[in-house]
Amino acid sequence: MPVSIIIPTYNEAEAIGPLLHYLRRATAGEPAPELLVVDGGSTDDTARRAQLAGATVLACPRKGRAAQLNYGAQQARGEVLYFLHADSYPPPGFLAEVRGALGQGYGAGCYRLAFDHPHWFLRFSAWCTRLPLTAVRFGDQSLFVRRDLFNRLQGYREDLLVMEDQEFVARLRAQAPFRLLPRAVTTSARKYLTNGIFRLQGIFTLIVVLYYLGVSQRRLVQLYRRLIRQGKV
Repeated sequence: MPVSIIIPTYNEAEAIGPLLHYLRRATAGEPAPELLVVDGGSTDDTARRAQLAGATVLACPRKGRAAQLNYGAQQARGEVLYFLHADSYPPPGFLAEVRGALGQGYGAGCYRLAFDHPHWFLRFSAWCTRLPLTAVRFGDQSLFVRRDLFNRLQGYREDLLVMEDQEFVARLRAQAPFRLLPRAVTTSARKYLTNGIFRLQGIFTLIVVLYYLGVSQRRLVQLYRRLIRQGKV
C-alpha cells in the first residue's frame, strides 16, 4: 500500500528541512513513502531546502492550501495520500498505523493534536481533538485517505481558502468510515505565540461559527487576513 506524503508550503524555509529529515527517520525500516512538497510560490529558500532534504518539489500554479493539496494528489504515485502541514510532526511509526487503519476498512482518518508548547489552554485545545466531531477536525492533525476515495470526491474545494479542511472531512465522513487514531501529531504553536493564545483561539472559534452560519468565504477570508498576524491565506 504505497503512501505519498503531500506537504503544502509557502515560505517554510526554516521548517521544511527538519520535517523532511524527521520523516525519513520516522519511516526507517518501512516501505519508503513518496515525499512531495507542493510549493505555492515561496519567496524564500523553501524549494531548495526541500530538494536538499530529498523531497520532490512541485511548483503549484496557484497558491492556496486546497489547490496545492489537490495538485500534489494529482502528481502523487501512492495508493494512499497523507496530507501534512510543514510545521506538524506525526508520531514515530505513523505509516504502520495509517496502513493498519486502511487495512481494517477505514477510508480516511487523522490523528489527534498536540502542541509543542506547554501552555494549559493549548493542552486543553489539543485534548478537544479526541472528540468525534467534524468541528474539531483541522489540517494540523494531518489527514490520510485512499486515493480512490479522494478522486471520487474530487478532492478539496479550491474555492475555499479557509475551512477547506473541515469541509473535506465532512464529505469524507459521509462516504466512508473515518478513523481518529489515538496518538497525536505535534504541531507548532508559533502562530498562537505571535497572535496571543487566547486571542487567536477566539478568532478561530469566530471563523468556525460564522462558517457554519453560512457567512460567505469572501467575508471569512477578509476577517482572517485582518485579524491574524503572519497568516498565509
